[in-house]
Amino acid sequence: MIPTTAFPLLQVRDLQVRFDTPGGSVRAVAGVSFDLQAGETLGLVGESGCGKTVTALSILRLLPATHAIVSGEIRLAGEDLQSFPEPQMRQVRGNRIAMVFQEPMTALNPVFTIGEQVAEALRLHRGLGREAAWSAAAQALTRVGLPEAERRLTQYPHQLSGGLRQRALMAMALACEPEILIADEPTTALDVTIQAQILALLKRLKEEMGLAVLFITHNLGIVAQTTERVAVMYAGIIMEQAATPEIFRNPAHPYTRSLLAAVPRLDFHHPPGESLAAIHGQVPSLEAPPPGCLFKDRCPDAREQCLEEPPWVEVARGHAVRCWNYG
Repeated sequence: MIPTTAFPLLQVRDLQVRFDTPGGSVRAVAGVSFDLQAGETLGLVGESGCGKTVTALSILRLLPATHAIVSGEIRLAGEDLQSFPEPQMRQVRGNRIAMVFQEPMTALNPVFTIGEQVAEALRLHRGLGREAAWSAAAQALTRVGLPEAERRLTQYPHQLSGGLRQRALMAMALACEPEILIADEPTTALDVTIQAQILALLKRLKEEMGLAVLFITHNLGIVAQTTERVAVMYAGIIMEQAATPEIFRNPAHPYTRSLLAAVPRLDFHHPPGESLAAIHGQVPSLEAPPPGCLFKDRCPDAREQCLEEPPWVEVARGHAVRCWNYG
C-alpha cells in the first residue's frame, strides 16, 4: 500500500473476506489496502470475480453476516467503521457513503415509484417530512439531468430507459450529499453514447459536490477518463497501485501490462490471421489458492522465486507493485 501525504478520507487496511460455502471456505479478498483522499477518484480495476464488488460491499458492511467473515480495518475520517453498531452504520450508508450499483433494474425496487425511493433516504437521514422530501427528491432528479423530474417522481423503474434508471439511482445515492460515492460498474449495462453521458455527469457532480469517488470497473478506457489513481486487483489482491497516467505510461506488474496489451486499439493494425492479445490460463481457485504469486501460472516473467509470496515494493514515488521483479 502506498502511504499518502494528506490525511485520507477513507482508509482500508489489510481487508480480508472469506465466504463459507457448501464446498468450503472461499477467500474472496486477501489483504487489500488503499487510501481515498477527499475529492479524488480512485479506480479499482480487474477481471470479473477478482473481488472488487466484495471490497465495496465490505466497506458498507452489506455482506451477509451469516456467510461472510470480514477482518481488517476500515476508517472513515479516522473513525473505525468495523466498531460501529448497526444503527450507527445505517446512518453512514447513503448519508456519508453512498453506492451506485451496476444494474439499476435490480437495485431499484420495482413496486415503488422513483419518487418514493429517492424521498425515503431524505426522510431517514435528513428527517424531512413527506412534502419536503418529495420536493427535495425532485431537485435531486433535476441535478442528475433527469428530464421532467416532477413527472418521473410518479413513475416506476420499468417505465424508464436504462440510462434514466441509472440517473435515478445516482439521484438516490447523492440526495443526502455524501462524502464518498462508490460507483460499481455504473455504465456496464448501457450503450456507448449513454455511457459517455453518465461519465460526464459523474465528473460534473464530483466537482460540484466535492465528492470522493471509488470507481469500480474492468474497463481501462473508462479508468483513463475518470480517475486520478488506479489500484489493479487480481484474485482478491491488489497487484499494483499508481497515479493513472503512470499506470498507462509505465505499467510495472506483468498482469497490468497484460491487461493493457489486451485492450483493442483503433490505431493498431493486426496482420491477417493474427489474434488480439490475450491473457492465457485461468484464475487460480480461491478455495485453495496456490502458494506464492497468484499470477505466476499465467505470467510471462514467472520464475522459481514466484513460488514465495511477493513483496510490496515502491518502484517510484507513488507507484508500488507486488512482484519479485522488483523485490
